[in-house]
Amino acid sequence: MNLAVFPRRGYVKDPTPIESCPAFSKALGGKVNIFIKRDDLLPGCAGGNKTRKLDFCMADALAKGADTIITCGAVQSNHCRLTLSWAVKEGLDCHLVLEERVKGSYKPEASGNNFLFKLMGVKSITVVPGGSNMMGEMEALAARLKEAGRTPYIIPGGASNPIGATGYVSCAQETLQQLFDMGLKVDHMVVPSGSAGTHAGIVVGMVGNNANIPVSGINVSRTKADQEALVRKLARETAQRVGMSGEFPDEAVTCFDGYVGPGYSLPTESMVEAVRLLAQTEGILLDPVYSGKAMAGLVDLVRSGYFAEGSNVLFLHTGGSPALYAYLDTFK
Repeated sequence: MNLAVFPRRGYVKDPTPIESCPAFSKALGGKVNIFIKRDDLLPGCAGGNKTRKLDFCMADALAKGADTIITCGAVQSNHCRLTLSWAVKEGLDCHLVLEERVKGSYKPEASGNNFLFKLMGVKSITVVPGGSNMMGEMEALAARLKEAGRTPYIIPGGASNPIGATGYVSCAQETLQQLFDMGLKVDHMVVPSGSAGTHAGIVVGMVGNNANIPVSGINVSRTKADQEALVRKLARETAQRVGMSGEFPDEAVTCFDGYVGPGYSLPTESMVEAVRLLAQTEGILLDPVYSGKAMAGLVDLVRSGYFAEGSNVLFLHTGGSPALYAYLDTFK
């Protein structure tokens, strides 16, 4: 897979660190060694995994002459924050369509990412009810902007299409080179699984490079069956785009849905424990919606003996800590 043939903007210039977490590992019983791939430290306003995807999506937008970006997400969307930040960097207008997945959860004066949307000068925010046709909403907005003389470009939620997922094929290659340089054998990788672009890209990169590292996704919204189907579909499309030899094996996608709790973005006790434990042992901040619930899943898998004793487990930290500041009551 020669990813150099795909246009990108060069937002990711250096590998993000892979850090050992000995105190966190000890707090979980010391039988498994936890490492964290720090994609929360990627460039872009407050960092996070979407920068890798937007590196490719923004290049496509500019190649098509766009002067305006439209994207969507939940009311505290990290993806929307980073899309807006890179649009600002590129001198493009940015319009956001926010889905109120939990009724009453959008608060115009909220802290967290909602504050950052306004700080960075978002051109418009459209709030729609949970369950809305988000692509349809964005296309309707694009039509209005075209009538006004703009050239809009739509980036799907999470930048989770084959263009965006290519950023995580690249991340898998980056990770494998780092592990080689570190002399570190990883037995398992755990990733948050939401809009599917990150999870799909990682498994395509691992399979395409014959890494033999199993990847488990921790769901943040959907059931196991629905999420695995979503990841597999995008992984097949991404594998075809990047020129992976052979068919993508469906068995490479595994998801766990036991840590979603009452629903997307709704707090759980296990999420709160995981966020607190990592902060108090390693000084690393998770977010309450994605990385926090994914880490709750990893914690439970370690405690239940899912990983063999002595295993080295790599967790992909996708960022999102600004959302913590909209969840202050949860952590009191």
